[in-house]
Amino acid sequence: MKPKQIWANFSVQNLDRTSKFYKQLGFKHNGASDELTSFFFGNENFVIHFFLKDALEPGMKGPIIDTKAGNEIIFTLSAESKEEVNNWEKEVRQAGGTVVSKPEAFGEGYYGFVFADPDGHKFNVFYM
Repeated sequence: MKPKQIWANFSVQNLDRTSKFYKQLGFKHNGASDELTSFFFGNENFVIHFFLKDALEPGMKGPIIDTKAGNEIIFTLSAESKEEVNNWEKEVRQAGGTVVSKPEAFGEGYYGFVFADPDGHKFNVFYM
């Protein structure tokens, strides 16, 4: 197998809220439709599509997890310094995200925190 590209698809309840959240955090918008909003993440422009749940669920061939009841996946966003980690934590709060764990050191040379977007999708901001 040699896929040309890989991307992620998440379900959301409100496209406008999702777009506002990720734009406020500074992510580059990749377009939108009546069923999705999409953003680029990182230097390699990893794409995450945020679909309305009713639009995504049929293609999943099964139920989509309730993010309040469990975890689906956690993406890690790399930071360049501890200061940047701390700044991102403030920006996430200001944008309406939930800080799941405050910035902290773990292991030697590792520092980060976990947040959830307004639909409960989790991200780890990490500096090492």
